[in-house]
Amino acid sequence: MDKRLQKGALLMLALFFTTFAALAQVSIKGKVTEANKNGLPGVTVKLGTNGAVTNEDGVFTFESVEAGKHLLTISSVGYETQKQVVVVKKRPVENLNFVLAASTTDLANVTVYGGSLTRSGKAIEDIPGSTHYLSPEELAVFNYTDVNNVLAFIPGVNMVQEDGWGLRPNIGIRGTGSERSSKITLMEDGILVAPAPYTAPAAYYFPSAGRMQAFEVLKGASQIKYGPNTTGGAFNMVSTPIPTQFSGMLNANVGSYGMKNVHAHAGTSTEHFGLLVETFQQSADGFKNLPNGDPTGFNKSDYMVKGRINTGKEAKIYQALSFKIGYNEEVSNETYLGLTDADFEADPFQRYAASAKDKMETSQQLYSLEHVIEPTDFLSVTTTLYRTEFARNWYKLNKVNGNGISGIMGNPADFQQEYLWLTGQQDSPDDIFEVKANNRTYYAQGIQSRLNAYFETGNIKHAPEIGIRYHEDGLDRFQWVDDYKMTGGELMMTTKGQPGTDSNRLEDAYAFSGYFQYGLTLGNLSLIPGIRYENIYQTKNDYGKNDVERSGADLKKSSNAVAVLLPGIGAEYKISGLLSTFAGVHKGFSPPGSKEDTNPEESVNYELGIRANSSAWNLSVVYFYNDYQNLLGADLSGNGGTGSGELFNGGQVHSQGLELEAVGNLLHQVSTHFKLPVFFTYSYTSARFQNDFESDFEPWGTVTAGDYLPYVAPHQLALSLGLEHRKFSINMATKYQSAMRTIAGQGDLEPTQSTDEIMTMDLSAHYFWGNNVEFYANWNNITNATYVVSRRPAGVRPNMPSVVMAGVKLTF
Repeated sequence: MDKRLQKGALLMLALFFTTFAALAQVSIKGKVTEANKNGLPGVTVKLGTNGAVTNEDGVFTFESVEAGKHLLTISSVGYETQKQVVVVKKRPVENLNFVLAASTTDLANVTVYGGSLTRSGKAIEDIPGSTHYLSPEELAVFNYTDVNNVLAFIPGVNMVQEDGWGLRPNIGIRGTGSERSSKITLMEDGILVAPAPYTAPAAYYFPSAGRMQAFEVLKGASQIKYGPNTTGGAFNMVSTPIPTQFSGMLNANVGSYGMKNVHAHAGTSTEHFGLLVETFQQSADGFKNLPNGDPTGFNKSDYMVKGRINTGKEAKIYQALSFKIGYNEEVSNETYLGLTDADFEADPFQRYAASAKDKMETSQQLYSLEHVIEPTDFLSVTTTLYRTEFARNWYKLNKVNGNGISGIMGNPADFQQEYLWLTGQQDSPDDIFEVKANNRTYYAQGIQSRLNAYFETGNIKHAPEIGIRYHEDGLDRFQWVDDYKMTGGELMMTTKGQPGTDSNRLEDAYAFSGYFQYGLTLGNLSLIPGIRYENIYQTKNDYGKNDVERSGADLKKSSNAVAVLLPGIGAEYKISGLLSTFAGVHKGFSPPGSKEDTNPEESVNYELGIRANSSAWNLSVVYFYNDYQNLLGADLSGNGGTGSGELFNGGQVHSQGLELEAVGNLLHQVSTHFKLPVFFTYSYTSARFQNDFESDFEPWGTVTAGDYLPYVAPHQLALSLGLEHRKFSINMATKYQSAMRTIAGQGDLEPTQSTDEIMTMDLSAHYFWGNNVEFYANWNNITNATYVVSRRPAGVRPNMPSVVMAGVKLTF
């Protein structure tokens, strides 16, 4: 083991053992359960002005309580509040038991669970498929703002790092391909959030991970409700909900490389009204260095307002109307230009002089209006009207002397003169550097409605659900190129381009979709058969480079249409109260784009799993197999392509793998004062082409049957171990990703065509001062290990170096 890793592990063990001296006497102890006697975690318990939260078993404790009478208040969203006077004398008060009844006035979709697809993790055991929920408590352990770090704890998720900050993540699920997260269904609060999910699904906008309350990933047959992409999985980000009472939070921290993060929100609810206001501010100076000292960091700002009006307890028919308005803007000095292998070895955090002008500027707005009605106790209808708008201009180096930067970085020996120019070692003639203004605007809008019902006939429980959605989205590309020369290590503009003379086109998509599924439970067996329908029409109007007025003089039109039925079925059998097994099969699909000869992506996907759940442990093992009849590739500059955005057929692919997860408390039977939480996940993924073909797409090239897909790591592992007490917590996480190919192939990995094997370790510590103040510190990548994490878009890229961050969290 590396000596730095040994030191980190020894430091963690020393911190664990030195904290065991802080035992305190318990004065009041109790347990909160549901009507079925299962312990309720996360319940708020107040003793006068002091507060506590029940653990995973529903147990709460108060220490050093003064003698006398105290009012104990038990409350949790979705349950009726209970109050009891507790008399404390000389001896501890123990064995207090509270059974909370479900509230009849809180509606799951609005008040209780917000935008969660899994009812805030409560429905996972009832979903016959592989489903994961990362709770607010789990996310707070390390305070990650990079979604790559967050998703490392969900098995089956494939990630490729790019900028080190997670600004534009590349996420895939079960070997789908990770290019700009374009092959998975991205949602925020159950609403499609990619800039144009059908027309241009590449997520150059991604919600700020630090703003989110929870993350959900649904795989297998359970995802067919959440198209358009239904092969790998659906990824939903749950934003901060409107609170049930007046409350708020301020979380601020600073760290290495000028990191500054501020997250604040406040809100309240009454019987008929709710409101939340929120902001998240994130910035850094950057950890890479330009020769002229120009900034390489970013600034990102989020603002959010949510509101709700609803009927009261006396209403015969419950209704609620809620809205959400959000705004996000970003300025990041990011580039597509990486490094050669030799320069990476010399200094992995350098940037070349030719990338000094590169800058991404974005703005995003989102609007949604949701209406919920419960006409009966067993029926609810939720209807949502939504719109998002996204504008971006990534001004970045594209070519040197007419050659694409991806080709130059991939074969620097063949472009020695271009290399000397772009590194600033030699002055260049005029117009050698093409810096493209990738100026685009996107929109997405639609209306969706779903009906949920629940009833019983004899011993059979029925849960039918039907949903429909009409959706439109589009893309406006109006780009140009400015030409530069290199003089004294600085880029100087020599020819200013005219907007619209590079890429000048409009694309739109119109989609109607619907699904129907029927949940049946008979004893220990649950079945959910379902079917999804997608009807999509996509168009492209290319005005050409010589018609900036868009008169139509040289207009080229193309269109594509597809209608498809996507059936699926999931089944679960409860072997015992702790053990269950599940299986599913469903048809996968991704839209084909507007190119006329492109077929949709289609697959048949299978999974088989087993899971065990107890008060101390949650365990699961899942095998999956995805059989692609036609895999789609995307010509994105972000994956080394030309940037046309066109989709193309990639032939047959088999992707299969194994996913393991174990979450528990090692001290469950040992101590009520301390917890030793363990979080372990492992993924094995093998994705291989099944036919020979030629591709102009650089990461594929000449493909032979049996070649592995690029940028799919065979092995991924995450392990988190902690020590928690009501006054403090200490946690360490280790994340591992095996080396992966950057070009399709088989046999031994070539060093210049693969990434490094990656292992990083993170450490966090929290101190809780009273009930409303928390101090914390994080140390990410404590060994300061440096790795090649990607060779795209153009050249070798490093991971983030060691970073220390400290902050304070205030709640009221």
